[in-house]
Amino acid sequence: MHTPAITTWVLITGASSGFGEEFARQYARQGHSLVLVARRLDRLQALAGELRRQFNVEVVVEQVDLSDIPAIVQLHQRLHERGIAIEILVNNAGHGLQGPFIDSKLEAALAMVQLDIASLTAVTHIFAQDMRTRGRGKILLVASLLALQGTVNFAVYSAAKAYVLRFGEALHREFKRDGITVTSLCPGMSDTGFAAAANQKITPGLKLLMMQPAPVVRAGIRALAAGRISVVPGLPNKFSALFMWATPRWLHQALFARAMGA
Repeated sequence: MHTPAITTWVLITGASSGFGEEFARQYARQGHSLVLVARRLDRLQALAGELRRQFNVEVVVEQVDLSDIPAIVQLHQRLHERGIAIEILVNNAGHGLQGPFIDSKLEAALAMVQLDIASLTAVTHIFAQDMRTRGRGKILLVASLLALQGTVNFAVYSAAKAYVLRFGEALHREFKRDGITVTSLCPGMSDTGFAAAANQKITPGLKLLMMQPAPVVRAGIRALAAGRISVVPGLPNKFSALFMWATPRWLHQALFARAMGA
């Protein structure tokens, strides 16, 4: 007697482009059902149609402004009413902006804090409660290599991603007793469109370090499946992380600032 494969629901925030889109493709290839969340409905619908045709998976599209906390609560309620239980949460949505802090508009800095910190915290809290009730679940938090140090001209973004990394490290241990795995992914420079959106200057050094989204996402999915606390994808990025760990802050911050074109 053939027993049909049991698929799990994966919720991906920021799914309309970049890492989020690649997470959707790789999880769809594995046969998982997907909930794709972002603000750009046209991009989500196009991606959902492509994944349904190519992988024959169920895809639910949710247009949500995640910077609006009540909208996150409403998203959870809609999924609950449809009987959709999220087994894997990919907290990918985020926003960055390069430039001197004092020259940036306060509204832009606070919007970054709202999406990268407050909204990520809310999504994690709301969906982790369901996972605890079921006694299982997996959460991937997308941080950044910049989380490992304060970065010139990325002051708010690097600080926000430091929060994500430390938040994930704490929850990795805290949630283990509830059967929930929490892993933090710390990508370096990647070809996702982030640099253009953040008005980031691409130096020759950064161009050499740039990774494609697919191997970064693959590393995150594997680390989550293996129950790791965190992962830095790419050998050059691993060397960078080791260098930052092994050297004084004044040294690696100065060198990193030069590499970033500051």
